[in-house]
Amino acid sequence: MKKGSSMIIILLSALMIVLLYQLVSGEGTASERKSIMEDRSDEIRTLEHQPETPYKVVIDPGHGGKDNGSTGASGNFEKDLTLQVALKVEELAKQESQIEVYLTRSEDRFLSSADRERPEIANQLGADLFISIHGNTYEDPSVSGAETFYYHKNSLFLAKIMQKHMIQASGFRDRGVKKEDFFVLKDTNMPAVLLEMGYLTNPQEENEMLTEDFQYRMASSILDGIKEALNLN
Repeated sequence: MKKGSSMIIILLSALMIVLLYQLVSGEGTASERKSIMEDRSDEIRTLEHQPETPYKVVIDPGHGGKDNGSTGASGNFEKDLTLQVALKVEELAKQESQIEVYLTRSEDRFLSSADRERPEIANQLGADLFISIHGNTYEDPSVSGAETFYYHKNSLFLAKIMQKHMIQASGFRDRGVKKEDFFVLKDTNMPAVLLEMGYLTNPQEENEMLTEDFQYRMASSILDGIKEALNLN
């Protein structure tokens, strides 16, 4: 065999050995492969711990502007009570990084029922939950208690949760959860409830509902209900 041919055979043999080694062992040494996997693992862990987009929750203070809502035993308007509670929900929610609260109104402003402005605000936002806040009224001033309304079947779970927290916070009579076709419940695309916190026409209940302490307790209970509904507890 010629010398040149021998050198070619040797080079080809060496090349085949290198290729076989790479096929068997994969890319790089074991320690290099371990290092690569650790780097990828860190990358995956980083992705898993990225902060999630906050849940969008619309809080709707009932009535407003020329729509006073109920008139309480003392002459106070429902529209003012609902706004005060809603503002306190917004205030408390600022401490919750996973919840972003939007108010349908943040001042004494009229929202058209004919134009369905309240549910439309929530639908346009793509909200996760919608909660409308109200105070009740009845011709008999002895009637009392709190109740929660829903319409769509997918809102029942939220209604039960909110009613539970509202009763615990207020201590008022539990009037339960009821289905009703209020437009703010019927026209929303997300789970929605309407809270009747108590009877403004009941002097004892109204007197308590007008206090800062009650309003903060109610706002806190609404936020607790939101967190439970969204599995954030």
